[in-house]
Amino acid sequence: MKSKYSVLIIGGGAGGMMTAAQLKRSKPNLSVGIIEPAETHYYQPAWTLVGAGTYDYDDTARPMKDLIPNGVDWIKDYANGFDTDNNIVKTKSSGDIQYDYLVVSPGLVMDPSQIEGLESALGKGVVCSNYTDSKHTWEVLKNFKGGNAVFTQPTTPIKCGGAPQKIAYLAADYFRKNNIESEVIFATPGTVLFGVKEIRDTLQKVVNRYGIHFKPYYAPIKVDGEKKIITFKYVGDDENQCITNESKQIGERLSGDTHIEMPFDMLHIAPPQVAPKFIRESNLVNESGWLDVDIHSLQHNTFDNIFGLGDVAGLPTAKTGAAIRKQVPVVIDNLLSLMDNKKATNQSYNGYSSCPLVTGYGKMALAEFDYDGNFTPDPKLKLMLIFNSAKEHWRLWLLKKYGLPYLYWNKMMKGDQV
Repeated sequence: MKSKYSVLIIGGGAGGMMTAAQLKRSKPNLSVGIIEPAETHYYQPAWTLVGAGTYDYDDTARPMKDLIPNGVDWIKDYANGFDTDNNIVKTKSSGDIQYDYLVVSPGLVMDPSQIEGLESALGKGVVCSNYTDSKHTWEVLKNFKGGNAVFTQPTTPIKCGGAPQKIAYLAADYFRKNNIESEVIFATPGTVLFGVKEIRDTLQKVVNRYGIHFKPYYAPIKVDGEKKIITFKYVGDDENQCITNESKQIGERLSGDTHIEMPFDMLHIAPPQVAPKFIRESNLVNESGWLDVDIHSLQHNTFDNIFGLGDVAGLPTAKTGAAIRKQVPVVIDNLLSLMDNKKATNQSYNGYSSCPLVTGYGKMALAEFDYDGNFTPDPKLKLMLIFNSAKEHWRLWLLKKYGLPYLYWNKMMKGDQV
């Protein structure tokens, strides 16, 4: 391990690995180091399927050492601070490491403490989350005997914003196939099922098909795991809309001015999510606590030799691996320009992200969109005989379960642009 690198990367997730692999392809002799403490790299998009019992958790994991590109130093340590004036990243055990250029991609962290009672309830009994333990989600789903199955998400940004409803659709399909009487509730602080109209229209049909109770403007604020009650704050403008005719059916009741208590027999929740503490406490973040980068070039807005991508970046788009796939080439291009004593002029990242919306066993729609919420399907889908990816299709399910993991491990992680 060196004490200085031409390019230092924080994070061995999708963003860090893809950046390192593509950099070494462009400049084989470049000095590159990755700071990453974890022994294992996970393909997290498959955790939705693990939680529904249709994917093996062990197949989502690979040893980190097998993914580090040849010629890249693995600094198996925790980054814990910055000295940006001197181009230094501080680490827990390895001391100060200098860089000419820095790529920050450590992902995000769960912060269940933001919801009262969630820390003590999460992962126990019938309170589950694919974000933290997808195997436990499957155990809860298998053991569900009926009643209220509640699916919800926090007010913070989260990775893959569609994931909390994907598992709701899979659960509803599972209950139907196994003749389990249930009331499936999807509650969200948001206003609509999905921001892209073409996808929203499809999901509304899915909700109607399963008879799911859709609750917009519901922000979870408290979980009582023992009593099996979740409390929401209604965040809409019209308080009269927070309790409807279906309330008796699912046991909803008002508690206080805008608080709603809802009993559950199963609760799946996406915990609140934030940037890692060493990022939040640095001089690299915006007012919301996310890495302050230009939304088109991914270059830091204050420090020209620093770039950020992935979940930690303060970008107004969904935090997904698909977004990283489009971000990395822009970062690489701009880094190479700076190394060639030119400016970072590549401003081509348009906010592209993608959300494979599994709507049942064997069914999926694929949301691809940009900063403006435009539906931007990949023309290559026609090669799979998929001509409208906003509609449910079994071939999209095959893409999710088999195609995307293959591309991830065998192409993206090895530096191929796909």
